[in-house]
Amino acid sequence: MNIKKTAVDLLLGYLSDKPMEKLPVMFSIAEKIDKEHLFEPQITAMKKALLEEDGNWRRLTEDLFNEVDLKVLQKLVSCFVVNENLEGWARSRAAEEKYDCNIPWAILMDPTSACNLSCTGCWAAQYGNKNNLSYETMDSICRQGKELGVYFYIFSGGEPLVRKDDIIRLCEAHRDCYFFAFTNGTLVDEKFCKELLRVGNFALAFSIEGNEEATDMRRGKGTYQKVIKAMELMKKYKLLFGYSTCYHRYNTESVGSDEFIDDMIRRGCRFSWNFTYMPVGKDAKLDLLATPEQRAYMYNRVREIRATKPIFAMDFWNDGEFTEGCIAGGRRYLHINAAGDVEPCAFIHYSNVNIHDVSLIEALKSPLFMAYRRGQPFNHNHLRPCPLLDNPEALARMVKESGAKSTDMQAPEDVDELCSKTIPAAEKWAPEAERLWAENPKSQKILEKYTCS
Repeated sequence: MNIKKTAVDLLLGYLSDKPMEKLPVMFSIAEKIDKEHLFEPQITAMKKALLEEDGNWRRLTEDLFNEVDLKVLQKLVSCFVVNENLEGWARSRAAEEKYDCNIPWAILMDPTSACNLSCTGCWAAQYGNKNNLSYETMDSICRQGKELGVYFYIFSGGEPLVRKDDIIRLCEAHRDCYFFAFTNGTLVDEKFCKELLRVGNFALAFSIEGNEEATDMRRGKGTYQKVIKAMELMKKYKLLFGYSTCYHRYNTESVGSDEFIDDMIRRGCRFSWNFTYMPVGKDAKLDLLATPEQRAYMYNRVREIRATKPIFAMDFWNDGEFTEGCIAGGRRYLHINAAGDVEPCAFIHYSNVNIHDVSLIEALKSPLFMAYRRGQPFNHNHLRPCPLLDNPEALARMVKESGAKSTDMQAPEDVDELCSKTIPAAEKWAPEAERLWAENPKSQKILEKYTCS
């Protein structure tokens, strides 16, 4: 019998009865599965955090065991923890060496460009609303991805749940994968919650902008209450979910407040994704860009949340120190829009290739993706990771040298025009980022790494 499979089965079995008491044994099993010690630092850190009595991370774990269905937790462990982060990671690193290109940790794709809302400043609206990836195409992307060690698939849009029946089909066809969607929440109903519970390997992040006033300002009157109702249904069915928010000039203090975060935790959210506003598209509103002070506030606030509250908070830009810079271009993820264009990032709409014409590995070796690989990290200060928001000259250079074309269907945007909108923000953020980075203990290690290389 396969020793690894036996270890995984044993690990999953421990989840079913008094799991908190069995954490030490579960960590021992995880260490045995991680034969190549690829995740030894992470496992050690988790062990220290979760075995600490009355610790914040232990409270989060207890909440998960008490409030999320056992099958959902078992799928999270088997598909996301074991397949994606233990087995898949080793395979993807081997593929990266074989093909000499970036191999992603996750693939983000848009099942549709259609959406039932029209949110202010939404970059997805620039694609138009008539494109769809067929079920067969999405299934092929998953199959190709698994060959490269990718077991984590994220959906955005448009509103991905417009295609919820096909997404559930994917969950059934790829039971060894974990699926995740950013959703406005308005299409979540009892029937869908029962389907989520049945498949077990699909989680949601509800888009919300802070309190009711801030959310309805960008997403339309009544949207906040619809999101809250969706969260109530998810909690009722003991499903795993969290929230995502786009912080900007007018809501940063709201989404970072104790009042908002404690309310989200009380409603059942176990994780949060925090994104800063990006001025993508011809009609992008520049006044929504967060100020340097607000971005610094979120940098400190997210770390405080992680240390004091039972929710796993992530910041797509400000957590660059943990990923050593930009994660796009297939380094950790890539984006496939509803027309099939393979883009390095969901926020940067340029591409050389379309998934209907090339394989996944050919897309990863395309000129724009290889330009990303050569350029990463775009800044040795990993609090300035982004080639658009923080280093716009880098994005302009890569798009031009690769010959990539705008994938904006409504009004293709010249890269110099796009970058002109972020140059002032990059210049204003730079001194604040340098101050924060100088105070960060990782900065000296990173400096030494690049000085010696």
